[in-house]
Amino acid sequence: MARLTRVESQARTRELLIATARQLFLRDGYHATSLEKVAEAAGFSKGAVYSNFGTKDELCQTVIDAVRAEQVQAIMDAFLGDGSDEDRLAVFESWAERTIGDPGWTLLEAEFAIHATRRDPGLRDKVAAGGRSWVGALQFLLEKEARRRDLSLPLPAGELADALLSLGVGLGLRRAVDPALSSHALTDLIRLLLDHAPRGDHRDHRDRRPPVGPPTGPPVDPAIDQPAGPPLRPRRDR
Repeated sequence: MARLTRVESQARTRELLIATARQLFLRDGYHATSLEKVAEAAGFSKGAVYSNFGTKDELCQTVIDAVRAEQVQAIMDAFLGDGSDEDRLAVFESWAERTIGDPGWTLLEAEFAIHATRRDPGLRDKVAAGGRSWVGALQFLLEKEARRRDLSLPLPAGELADALLSLGVGLGLRRAVDPALSSHALTDLIRLLLDHAPRGDHRDHRDRRPPVGPPTGPPVDPAIDQPAGPPLRPRRDR
């Protein structure tokens, strides 16, 4: 077996540290997870951790960024996938039921955000930037869906994305405390927005929020511009 180069060895060490830290942060939370625990669980010295991450905040932010990227990709796959309008919303609904309120991710995000807000303005800004990236991704999807169906959204896509994210965050915190709650309210709201938006009326809604940069994610699937399908109806039988 070929011996790893120094660069390859360092990259593998970093990957193992991130994977181990992810398990501990999601299981035990931010405050209960120390760099010493991460090093011990990964089989490295504490120095190996510090040579890759200067602080626990940096390591936790790296973990959260990785989880967010995976979830943004999952939402993109749901909305930009094949199938009918209802099929694609059903995929998103499955993701929401499985993910919104997940105790590990939800509570880690909340704990880290509170820590950052109270302790470090610079770190708080990074957490805020993460929220804006979510809004950018949702805005992108809303605009693509509206164009695909030839609809005019009732409000600027950015404002709707802000509202949907706020609903998702609040619902996630509630479901983390009360797992019996359903996530269907989020999907039903999207259904109502798309079902009641006028067709072919492309009014110029001015977005009153600061501009958001383009989301990171997969390239747009050209199939998204196909003619709109039948209107969606809110689910009633639950």
